[in-house]
Amino acid sequence: MGLLDSVVGSLTAGNTPGGTGLLEAVMQLIQNQPGGLAGLVQSFQQGGLAEIVNSWVSTGQNLPVSGQQLASVLGSGPLQGMAAQLGLSPDQVAGSLADLLPQVVDQLTPNGQLPQGGDLLAQGMDLLKKGGLFG
Repeated sequence: MGLLDSVVGSLTAGNTPGGTGLLEAVMQLIQNQPGGLAGLVQSFQQGGLAEIVNSWVSTGQNLPVSGQQLASVLGSGPLQGMAAQLGLSPDQVAGSLADLLPQVVDQLTPNGQLPQGGDLLAQGMDLLKKGGLFG
């Protein structure tokens, strides 16, 4: 069982309210980010977390990120929006997102490169349906 299995399993088991809705919210966050996934990566790079976000895109091990680091890069608006949507506190969202976002970015960049064009949300949801985010 991989880390993402554990994270999603704990989310859907009710340990954290919101279930797989958090994964959908993550995909929407990426899709709605100016520049999509590339824009999100750039935000992390500009926010002083280049080494961390680059590890998610690369084919090597993903470096961890804290909820506090995510909040500093994303700002409170997106976290509050996700919290309201999922019925969680912004701190709960940031903590869960810190576990989930590296895995999602890693799965969306399987060759160590940002995808070119296409509907990233559809790609992510397709991965979810096929179990690619859970394997």
